[in-house]
Amino acid sequence: MSSASAPPSARHGLHLPDTAKELVKILVTGPFGVGKTTLIDSVSEIRPLHTEEHLTEASTGVDDLAGVRDKTTTTVAIDFGRVSLGDSVVLYLFGTPGQERFRALWDDIAYGALGALVLVDTRRIDESFDVLGLVEESGVPYAVALNTFPDSRQYTEEQLRRSLDLEPDTPLVTCDARDTNASVDALLALVQHLVDRMTPEER
Repeated sequence: MSSASAPPSARHGLHLPDTAKELVKILVTGPFGVGKTTLIDSVSEIRPLHTEEHLTEASTGVDDLAGVRDKTTTTVAIDFGRVSLGDSVVLYLFGTPGQERFRALWDDIAYGALGALVLVDTRRIDESFDVLGLVEESGVPYAVALNTFPDSRQYTEEQLRRSLDLEPDTPLVTCDARDTNASVDALLALVQHLVDRMTPEER
């Protein structure tokens, strides 16, 4: 699969086409400030739903802004978007809040999800551990996408897999969350992973 399966010109608008047969709930998750909202914005064929609020002095000492000093807003419930892959598969994207104080929402947001795309910032790898732990505890299959920033640190795939403690078959891809094609490719890597895990009877 490739991003050519869902070019921006082929987006369906507000209503789903009659050919849509597979409707799939996908989590877009990761730590605070990693680019979840940006990725959903870049791929959604409908106007995305955001529950963002401005960071205030009340969050000082609660939200760690190290590495994301320019961030002024944060998701406090969910982001939501939709992207069609070809004519028959539609992904409903649910972006999760990244802070520990919103962890109580996790089970509700994750309920019914078939897969998760975990975004990682290589400048702050250790901040991804808690989210990866949540995803693994939930039993939701996942792929990892390294969201690139101008000052992203470079590591080999072996180093990253070891640091993130990834299973050999867990997809590890690189993307720029601002770029539609790159973001769709990351989602396609997750979808292919989900397909590969299916039994012949489920396909």
